[in-house]
Amino acid sequence: MSDTPSPGPDKKKPKNSGGPQFPFGGPKLPDPKKFGGWRFSIVYIIILVIGMSLFNYVFLNKVNPTVDFSEFKNKIASGEIKRVELTDAYFTGYTTLQRTPPASTPAFGRSSRGAASAEPVYRTVPINDPELIKMMDEQHVSYYAVSREGSTILNLIFSWVLPIAFFFFIWRFLMKRLGSMGGNVLSVGNSRAVIVAEGDIATRFPDVAGVDEAKDELVEVVDFLKNPKKYTDIGGKIPKGVLLVGPPGTGKTLLARAVAGEAEVPFFRMSGADFVEMFVGVGAARVRDLFKQAREKAPCIIFIDELDAIGKSRINNIGGGNDEREQTLNQLLVEMDGFDATSGLIILAATNRPDVLDPALLRPGRFDRQVLVDRPDLKGREAIIRIHSKTVKLGDEVDLEAIARVTSGFSGADLANIVNEAALLAVRAGRKVVEQRDFNEAIEKTVAGLQKKTRVLKPAERKLTAYHEAGHALMAAFTPGSDPVQKISIIPRGYALGYTLQMPIEDRYTITQSDLLGRIDVLLGGRVAEAMVSGEFSTGAGNDLTKATDIARKMITDYGMSDRFKNVALTSRGMRMPGDAAQEPMFHREYSEATQQYIDEEIANIVEKRYAGVTEMLGRNRAVLDTVADQLLEKETLDEKEFKALVGKAAGTPQASPVES
Repeated sequence: MSDTPSPGPDKKKPKNSGGPQFPFGGPKLPDPKKFGGWRFSIVYIIILVIGMSLFNYVFLNKVNPTVDFSEFKNKIASGEIKRVELTDAYFTGYTTLQRTPPASTPAFGRSSRGAASAEPVYRTVPINDPELIKMMDEQHVSYYAVSREGSTILNLIFSWVLPIAFFFFIWRFLMKRLGSMGGNVLSVGNSRAVIVAEGDIATRFPDVAGVDEAKDELVEVVDFLKNPKKYTDIGGKIPKGVLLVGPPGTGKTLLARAVAGEAEVPFFRMSGADFVEMFVGVGAARVRDLFKQAREKAPCIIFIDELDAIGKSRINNIGGGNDEREQTLNQLLVEMDGFDATSGLIILAATNRPDVLDPALLRPGRFDRQVLVDRPDLKGREAIIRIHSKTVKLGDEVDLEAIARVTSGFSGADLANIVNEAALLAVRAGRKVVEQRDFNEAIEKTVAGLQKKTRVLKPAERKLTAYHEAGHALMAAFTPGSDPVQKISIIPRGYALGYTLQMPIEDRYTITQSDLLGRIDVLLGGRVAEAMVSGEFSTGAGNDLTKATDIARKMITDYGMSDRFKNVALTSRGMRMPGDAAQEPMFHREYSEATQQYIDEEIANIVEKRYAGVTEMLGRNRAVLDTVADQLLEKETLDEKEFKALVGKAAGTPQASPVES
C-alpha cells in the first residue's frame, strides 16, 4: 500500500560540454556534404529501374517478331522484300529500297521505328545458306551488312559497367550502415576512441561542483600537463593513472573532461565495453591502437569510462580459460607499464565498482592514485543546483538552500534532473518562471514516483491507506532522532497507494543502534495502524516489512549489534562460479547452521519487540491517529505545518518511549 520514501545513500552524470569531436579508427567513409548532400536512397534504385524500363520500351519493345527462314526466302523469291539488312543476330527484310542511316540502327536488331514509313518488315535468324545470296542477286534485292560497334559498347555497359556500379552502391550503403553501428568488420582492430582536439573542451573546474576534494587531487595532474619541466627538473614523476571511484551520477566523467579542459591537451574518451568484440583478439588490438595514437599526440589524456567492463579480477577464473576480456586486460596492463611517466601521457578511468577490479590494475605504477567522487554534501548540493539553474528562469521566492537541504543523499545527476523536471512542470502549468512548488513537486516525483490522478480507490481501501500513512507519520513524530515529516498524502504515486515523505535536516554519516531501531518503528507504524482499524493485515505493508527485516538483519550480521555475537561480523562473502570471471558473485555464509538459526530467531525477536512497542505507542495516541487519518481522508494531503498542528507538538518530540529491544 505504501512506502516510506527517503533519499538514502543509494540514490542514482551531468551532461558534458565540449567542442566538436573527431572519431579515430575504422575506414573513413566519404562525407555526404562533399557530394552536395547526395545520399544513397531507395529513390535512386527506383529511378534506375524506371530508366532501364524506358530504354527497353524505346529500343527493344518495338522489334518485329521473327519469321521462319523458309518464309523469309519465299518473300525474297516473290519480290516482296526489296532490301535486306544482314547482322550477326538477324536478317531483316524491308519492302522498300529506302535505307535509314546506320547510326539509327538499334543494338539488337532494326526496329520498324527506323524506317521512314510504316512498311512491313520481316526478320529471321541467320542460317548459313549460300543459296540466299544467289537468290537475292537474281531478284535484284539490295543487301548490306551492319557494323556491331554500337552494340559492343552497349553490351559492355549493360554487362559490366551497370552491374559493377550497382554492387558498388550496395557495398557503399552497407559500409555506411555498418560504420554507423560500429560494426565494420574491416576495422575491428582499430580503436573506437573519440578524440577531442586541444582547446575544444569547454568544461572547466568551475563547471564541476560538490566534489572539491576530488578536484584538489587532480590539480597536480593539470599542473604537470601544463608545466612538466617543473616536476622533471626535480626528478618527480606524475602518477601514470588516476582512478575515479564513486556511485553513479556523481560526476566522474564530467570531472575527467574538466581535467582535459583545464590542461588544454587532446582528450581520448573510450568506454570499457568498446574494447570487447565478438572476434578473439580484437580488444587487445584496440588497446594497442589506442595507446599508439595517444603516444603520437602526447601530452594527452586517455579516459576509460566503466573500467570494470574489462578490468574485472582474474583471480576467480578457476577454469583456466583465457577469454577475450582477460586478453584485453592483459594488454592494458602491458601498455600501462610500457610508457614513461614523463612523456605526458596520463590515464584517467572511472568505475562505480572498485571491489571487482583486478589487483594488478590498482598497484603503484599503473593506477597510482584513487580519487573518491562521492555524493555532495549540503554546500555541494546547493552549488550544483545553482550551476544547473543558471539557464532557468527562477521566481523570487525560490530558496535553493532549502532545496539542497531536503535533497540529502542525492547525486549531481539527480539534482540536475530535479532542476529540469521543475522547469518542465512550470511550463506544463503555463508559468513563465519556475516556482518553489515546482521544485517540491519535482523532488516528490523523483523520490516517490509519478502521481497517478486517475487511480480511484474504494472507500475501504482509501480509509486503510489513510490510517497506514498516519501510522508512519506519527511514529516518525514520536521517535527521537527520526527525520521530520515533510508531507503525507494518500494520492497514489508510482506503485504506492500513499506515501509519507521524510526529509533529513542535516547530512548524517553514522547511524547509531537507537536510530536503526527507530527506523524499524517508523516502518512498522503503517501495519500497526492498519491492524488497529481493520483487525487484520493487508499486503500494503509488504515493502515496509522487507525494509524493516533488512535493517534487523544488518544489525546482527554486519554491525555486531546482538547479544551473542557482539562485535562480530557475520557478513556473507562473494565468490564466483568456476570458469567465468565475468559472472556476478554468489554470496555464501562463513558460519554454521546453528548461527544461521540464531540470526533468523533474533531478527524475528527484534521485529516482534518493536511491533509491540509501536502498538503500545499508537494505542496510547489513538485519538491523534484518528484525527490525522480523518484529515487525510478529507484533504488527501497534509504538509509539515498542518501535521504538526494536528499532533499538537513539534514533530520529533516523543510522547512515549517505545519498548526497547
